[in-house]
Amino acid sequence: MLLAAILLVLVQAGLGMAVNLYVTVPAHHPGAHPANYFAGSIHSVTWAIAHGAAALAVHATLGLALAVFVVGAAVHALRAGRRAVGAWSILAGLFVIGAGFNGTSFLDFAHDISSLIIGLLALAAIGCYATALVLLGVAS
Repeated sequence: MLLAAILLVLVQAGLGMAVNLYVTVPAHHPGAHPANYFAGSIHSVTWAIAHGAAALAVHATLGLALAVFVVGAAVHALRAGRRAVGAWSILAGLFVIGAGFNGTSFLDFAHDISSLIIGLLALAAIGCYATALVLLGVAS
């Protein structure tokens, strides 16, 4: 699961780069510039999946699936009884989820800093998952 998480984060990051370079998100769409972040973000993500460019729709859909997957990976790592692997998996999952929240922030407010944060959090998640994989190899 850890290797799959790394690969999925890499695919998601690659899609995110393509979206960042080639997709223009309109300044005014459902959820843009919300008064309530969470309600606006739900509208933004729903709009992106249903009406956004194909790359954006795939990126948003994979992001939601990835959030579910990383939670499952963390739970699985914790149940395996290896505390360090579980801890690194939880931290990686939090980085992935943080990247997702910054993705919705980008949809909502179009601030470039959100893109930078997304990329840094994705790299941090990959580092955490790689560390967990190494710990699994050392423990074997």
